[in-house]
Amino acid sequence: MIEAVIFDMDGVLADSEPLIKASAVQMYREKGHTVQPDDFNPFVGTGELRFIGGVAEKYGIELDLEEAKARTYEIYLELVPKELRPYPGGKELFDACRARGLKLALASSADRMKIDANLDHIDLKPTIWDAIVSGEEVTRKKPAPDIFMIAASKIGVNPGACVVIEDAVHGVQAAKSAGMFCVGVAQTFPKEDLAEADWVVESLKEITVDLLTAF
Repeated sequence: MIEAVIFDMDGVLADSEPLIKASAVQMYREKGHTVQPDDFNPFVGTGELRFIGGVAEKYGIELDLEEAKARTYEIYLELVPKELRPYPGGKELFDACRARGLKLALASSADRMKIDANLDHIDLKPTIWDAIVSGEEVTRKKPAPDIFMIAASKIGVNPGACVVIEDAVHGVQAAKSAGMFCVGVAQTFPKEDLAEADWVVESLKEITVDLLTAF
């Protein structure tokens, strides 16, 4: 019996992946380096330090990762009011789950400042969630299961009674390692990349509470 739904944020509720990639590309450009948005794909969902640092390793670039992350977030937060868009169906699914009495948590590898900025902008305010877990709260990032296990603990639900909604390969792997049912949403990566998920859809609009609670 499903008792809770745990949402990832970037690429699930908010179309933020292109913005954080563009922000990181600009940060690298300011430091005199040319990188491409697709360079970041292998590191999506692993937290911004790995997201930025993985590309630095690829090109042999030496960076102060904390400073680079801070600058990337500065650029990103300037883009949010003008360019961030919610994915269709996210608010409706949240509201339907709430009406059904399910616990609702958000587990994102991003820092809390990014989470709050995104949620405020897409009308899913931080205060309406039963729990929020940020990347700052976990040492082992996705694909380790830690972030989802902490989310389940915070809302007092057994991991086996949780559904995770994810868009990234690392996130799907983390959810399955946590012993949770996983819905992969192919909004960032193609469906075939999310084959480890229990159910893969192309849009949040395909997910209903009746379908989630049938598992």
